[in-house]
Amino acid sequence: MLENAYTKTTKGIKITAMPQYLEDQSDPRQGRFVWAYTIQIHNEGHSVVKLLNRHWHITDANGQSREVRGPGVVGKQPVLRPGEAFEYTSGVPLSTPSGIMEGEYEMALEGGDTFDALIPAFSLDSPAGNSRPN
Repeated sequence: MLENAYTKTTKGIKITAMPQYLEDQSDPRQGRFVWAYTIQIHNEGHSVVKLLNRHWHITDANGQSREVRGPGVVGKQPVLRPGEAFEYTSGVPLSTPSGIMEGEYEMALEGGDTFDALIPAFSLDSPAGNSRPN
């Protein structure tokens, strides 16, 4: 797998995040740093699940946080049978050269029960962000 892939599994739902800095859409002189992130959601469990909602926690290098909540992902609420996967790519801008994202997807089982599938924390690093303090 890619070296910048982050994975977490919750109740059989394996979520892999792969961020990529978009130099062509960023302008460090103007304090604009942009990343794309590809998410793969793989149902390794034994039940059919539906992604209902997303909840993101986005924190920049200055510790400024924001939350993003909403139905589905990229306008979809995919249904995944055992063994199926769904992949999408989205993006996030920051005003700092690095940050971190994490969150959860609210998933529904066929019987109506819901649970949160955790999205692994993943690092947003630009070439300018490599000099962060430890």
